[in-house]
Amino acid sequence: LTQPGPSAYPPCVLARGNSLPPKVPAGSSSGVYIIQPVGLHPIMVYCELGGADRGWTVIQRNRQDTDITWAESWSTYKHGFGNVHSEFWLGTEYIHQITRQKIYQVRFVIWDAANNMRFADYNLFSLDDESQGYRLRLGTHSGTAEDAMDSDNPRKVHNNMKFSTKDRDQDTYRGNCASRYGGGWWYSACYSVQLNVKGGLTWGSLCKGNCKHCVVGLSWPV
Repeated sequence: LTQPGPSAYPPCVLARGNSLPPKVPAGSSSGVYIIQPVGLHPIMVYCELGGADRGWTVIQRNRQDTDITWAESWSTYKHGFGNVHSEFWLGTEYIHQITRQKIYQVRFVIWDAANNMRFADYNLFSLDDESQGYRLRLGTHSGTAEDAMDSDNPRKVHNNMKFSTKDRDQDTYRGNCASRYGGGWWYSACYSVQLNVKGGLTWGSLCKGNCKHCVVGLSWPV
């Protein structure tokens, strides 16, 4: 399912009344849409439109038995990789460009080792630009999964951390967390959450290396 033309904002927000800017018409199905953030070329995103009150622009999806290695370079993470219909990373630059245009919130959806679904919402989400290392900015937590992204342990916190990859070490660890653990992420020294990895999905104490599946999506606050 593809939107006929690009809009200035991500389209994964359900229209209510005569709201602007353009949004996905109520009753639309989840699927692939074309969007064009201001100042950026058109890109494909997956819109999850199952909720009654909002839609979600999916920026990441992974599963325990993924075929993707996730051990990619800074440039590959910057521009994204994978298949938006299955496992993928949208791209740190695209995520930054999307979130700089409006206030966004994020939802991390996690399926634990027993395949029970939990979610963690943060009422603010943005990435600084590349010159600032795509530093992660999160707001207040809510949801059924613990606040594992903003741990009290400075060695495992992710909020306010720069993004690191195997070839660009920006963590606070004496080594390279991305090289050691196999995927780009907002590491400190090193993590309580790791979703960009092959076969070892982790969310705090909920599932340590044995989460079944994860999806990360952005939406506008209701």
